[in-house]
Amino acid sequence: MPRGDKDKYTDKQKRKAQNIEQSYEDKGVGKDEAEARAWATVNKQSGGGEKPGGAGSKTSLQAKDSARSDSAKRAAKSRQGHSRTSHVSLESQTKQSLLKEARSKGIKGRSTMNKAQLVEALGKQN
Repeated sequence: MPRGDKDKYTDKQKRKAQNIEQSYEDKGVGKDEAEARAWATVNKQSGGGEKPGGAGSKTSLQAKDSARSDSAKRAAKSRQGHSRTSHVSLESQTKQSLLKEARSKGIKGRSTMNKAQLVEALGKQN
């Protein structure tokens, strides 16, 4: 018989294990082996004997709302401050996006430029 107490499993998990066990027994697997396989399957599918709502239930709805609001404020703040073509903004872009922007502005020699040179050339365009 599998180790451990099954009290922490939900009724649904217990029913599922019982059905799986019965299926294995119908295929000719021994009782103990069928039970072990059934509980292993339930554990793999549902993460073990945890009741639903385990880890997340400790955080209150007010705390979640506050965290969500703070996150939105930080995101909005990070979007402010630098124009798209400022040196800081250009530095944070990838070389591929800089090449694309240089292509759209018709900067000559862009394909041989490194990132720093692209940033400088795009900065002069503005």
